Order: sequence, then structure tokens, then C-alpha cells
Amino acid sequence: MSGLTAILKQGESQVVEFKESFQEDALQTIGAFANTQGGTLLIGVNDSGVPTGTTVGKATLREMADKIAACSEPRVVPDLQVATLQRRTIIAIQVPEYPIKPVAVRGRCYRRVGDSNRQLSPSAIAEMHMASTGTSWDARPLPDRTIKDLDIARVRRYMMLATNVGRRNFIRGDRPRDVLEKLELVRDGRPTWAAVLLFGKRPQSPLTQATVHCGRFRTEIDIDDDRLIEGSIIDQINETMDFLKKHINVRFVITGKPRRDQIWDYPLEALREAVVNAICHRDYGDTADIQIKVFDDHVRIWSPGLLPYGVTFEELYRRTHASKPRNKLIAQVFYDLEIIERYGSGIQRMLDACAAAGLPEPTLNESTGGFLITFRKSAQSAGKKKSSQPDKDDVDQVGTKSALSRHQVSVLAKCLNESKLVELLKIAGRSDRTKFRNQVINPLLKARLIEMTIPDKPNSRLQKYRLTVKGAAHLKK
Repeated sequence: MSGLTAILKQGESQVVEFKESFQEDALQTIGAFANTQGGTLLIGVNDSGVPTGTTVGKATLREMADKIAACSEPRVVPDLQVATLQRRTIIAIQVPEYPIKPVAVRGRCYRRVGDSNRQLSPSAIAEMHMASTGTSWDARPLPDRTIKDLDIARVRRYMMLATNVGRRNFIRGDRPRDVLEKLELVRDGRPTWAAVLLFGKRPQSPLTQATVHCGRFRTEIDIDDDRLIEGSIIDQINETMDFLKKHINVRFVITGKPRRDQIWDYPLEALREAVVNAICHRDYGDTADIQIKVFDDHVRIWSPGLLPYGVTFEELYRRTHASKPRNKLIAQVFYDLEIIERYGSGIQRMLDACAAAGLPEPTLNESTGGFLITFRKSAQSAGKKKSSQPDKDDVDQVGTKSALSRHQVSVLAKCLNESKLVELLKIAGRSDRTKFRNQVINPLLKARLIEMTIPDKPNSRLQKYRLTVKGAAHLKK
């Protein structure tokens, strides 16, 4: 009983959901729990965590269990218990995380994100299954390719460099084919996708999307320079950096050292981390290429595919977090070559480099089916002048002329978990919904610090608000 009381106080979350009745959306939540971390579903409790009660007959629990088993594939077998809270009868459904994912509910698969359920796309379903079985896409062999399609000179160079930096200990007599098979880059005589992308003679055949498309833009439609970078994904890193260095400014500072210091618009270490992240962790099953756009005052690096399964934005902002690479073999070779310094540390090093250079913190977003990193210049280097007018992209110009209002700060903190308008009203101590929307919520939406969970239905009774990555970064500061 005390455990359920604690759950009520905790509120809805990644592992807790309240439902007043056992309907279709309750089944979706059970599937989402099974596909994520497991969780507890309380039937007979409203969204605010107030027990409303439910009717329980002799056969109620058995009928619920039968319905859950019949609607789920593989079958989910939760633990169902009847309890009394605040003199109301409720049903607690405890769902374990299923070991082999995904679990489908009526043919659809869901994943728990915060306190909401998200339906998975076909590619996300495939990725979830591979992750739960300990495999990744890049470990699959190509049926129509042989080891002759690999550039052995590239493999030898990898062996030499990995040995020189001390992350591998290859000896002179090691045969490249034996090394590839030992690292599972070649299986049963067939190169894997990772081997083709890393060492293939023609990596873009058949994977034409394995490219980096770079452009120098004056406006969204005016392009000064355009380049499509192909070849091995190892070589793509340096070629992409060459393009970036060509189109960002550098100044030289005399410090008394034997060599002058070079000060770039953006730290090269941070840009390189973002490029490596895009190439290493992109979804190569997506038909889009990596897109890099250099503007006068900012740089955007976009890669196909949302965050890898099991990774959240909150984890990315931690100084150390578990590494869950989408492409495990590619990540291993990048680590061997010191392209990746340490698993799970790249984003933090990127943030630290920008902070040390006095630049705004890069923003991380899931945008139009991909992962977007945006670097911005400081106001001085971008040639901006301070103005009393709000800048739509400046998070310090939202609530008042210079900062967020105290109510907006409260809303941001509450939106760490998805929250309804009534909950935000309560936390801010406001009662007039119209004024609250106009003065607090709408400016935060316009500044992209929060977002709607159902943007196409802004007046839906199920509408909630959640923190964006931009909002999380501002709240952190």
C-alpha cells in the first residue's frame, strides 16, 4: 500500500501511468512499458493522481489478463493486483520489461518517452529488435559482395594506425582478412555493411546515401558553395572538416609562443565531434545524406535518424553516460583509430569546447526525421548589436526584456515531465487560463523552449507540454 501511495505522489513518468478505466490506450501503455523499462499502470486513478475508483468483479482480473495476452505479440504477462487507496478500489498492473523486443499491441509497437507513448516507425522497430538481441545494422553481411570489394590497403593502414595509438596490437604477420574476420567485419567470406563503408573500394555502391552534403549559404536559398563528399566514411571526416575550415573565419593571436594561436569562429574540436557523431551514428537505412550548412552566423549539422534506441536527450547532457552506438562495428573502428576518444564523452567535449571559447551552447534537436546540432557565433563575432527587441532565437528574451519570468521558469521545470495546462497553472499559482497562455505559455512555445505533445491538435483535451532540448539547455544554465 505504501508503495502505491508513493507512486501517486510521484505522478506519471517514464514508468508510471494513470488511467480511469481499462480502454485501448491502457493496452498501448502496457506495450510501451514492455518495450522500454517496464512500469506500473494504475486503473481507477485520474491524470492528476487522484483515485477515482473502478469496479472489480470476480472475473475482472482474469478478463484483463486474457485481453492483454490476446492483444500483445509476444504475449505480455503482467502482475495484476487489487488495492484500496483513499477508500477507492483500484487495480495495479505491473508490467516487466520484455527481454526480446519489440512487443506489438494489435500490430502496432509503442515506446515509452517521458510520460507518453510513441508509436514506432518500421526502422525504429528494426533497430529496437537488433538492440535487444545485441546486434546492429552495420554487422549484417552483404550477400552480393566479397572480400575483393574491400580495399586491403585501407585495412592495412587501419591496422598500422590502431597499433601506433595503442588501442590494438596487430603484428606484422597478421593477414588483413584474418583481422577482418576476427573483428566480425567479414562473416562467412562476406563483408558487412561496416566493412564496406569503412574499407570498401566503392562505399556508395549500393549505399548511395552514405555521403556528406556540404553547402555555404548566404540565406536559406542563396548558396555560394556546394560539395558532395563521398568515399570511405573515415576519409569523409577530414574532407568535411576541410570544407568547414574553408568557410569559417580564423584570426591569429600573438602570445609570445613560437607559433601564433589560431582562433576560429567555432572550436574545430567541437565541429569535428559533431561531424564524427553524424557519420558514426547516423541511420544508414535512411535514404537521406548527412547535410551540413554553413551560414554567416551559425552552422547546422544534420544526420538522418533519431536518437539511437535506449538514449535520451537528458542522458546526452550528462558529463558521462552509457554509450549505445547505433552502428557498433563502425564505432569500434573509430575508437581504435582515436577518432572517438572515449565512448559516451563526445557531446560533453563539444559543449565544453564551445563554453571555453565563450560561445553559446550548441543546441541538440530531433528535427524532421534526423538529429540536428546547431552552433552559433557569439553576438560580438556575429556582428550583432544589443537591442531591446526580443530575438526569436535568444532564450534570454522571452518572459521580460532581459530574462524569463519566474512563472516561466516554474513552467520549464515542470515540463521536464510532460504536463497538462491545468498542472502548469497550478505550479505557477495562476488561475486565468487565457492570460496564462498569452503571457507565459505562448512566448515559451514561440521561443521553442517547450512544445506541444499533440501539435496538430492544440486544443485537444489530451494536450500536454514538454521541454525541448533548447529549453533543457536553458534550464540547466
